[in-house]
Amino acid sequence: DVTTERRVQIGYTNEDRGYNSANANSAHQESLMLTGDENIVDINFVVLWRVGNAKDFLYSVRDPEDTISMVAASTMREIIGQTKIQSALTDARTQIQSDARALMQKLLDEYHTGVTINNVQLQKVDPPSEVVDAFNDVQRARQKKEELRNLAEAYRNDIIPRAKGESEKIEPPATGT
Repeated sequence: DVTTERRVQIGYTNEDRGYNSANANSAHQESLMLTGDENIVDINFVVLWRVGNAKDFLYSVRDPEDTISMVAASTMREIIGQTKIQSALTDARTQIQSDARALMQKLLDEYHTGVTINNVQLQKVDPPSEVVDAFNDVQRARQKKEELRNLAEAYRNDIIPRAKGESEKIEPPATGT
């Protein structure tokens, strides 16, 4: 069926994917990826695809769905490996999805899989559950640092002009004699 949109889920827990407990560690490890600034993120994403060329899909690759899954995981690791953690968690999600879709399609075309990637959707991009509390503490500390820096800047912008004004009142300007 070449009209049906199919999906591959990467990084989901056993319950989400129907795995038994023997594959629990494998599913968890699949979702952990190293970022460009050497942090680890826990990523779940979905690849939506359809059969584009039935002949290639049936005869060029032994297991197209497994191939799609491996290409998707590999592609996402490559892209996340070039992305800083802060960007991955916030503003780069759309770019990551777009880049992943393009790279996946390129690789699958090179393998003659007969597959067309319709979309890549990031579902979850978080720090690993084992360190999420520490990560949140670091984020709060960064926000506090920025808040204190802004308060100091506001104080400086207020006090320096006043001090200059006060000094000009006290000390008369020099006269040329």
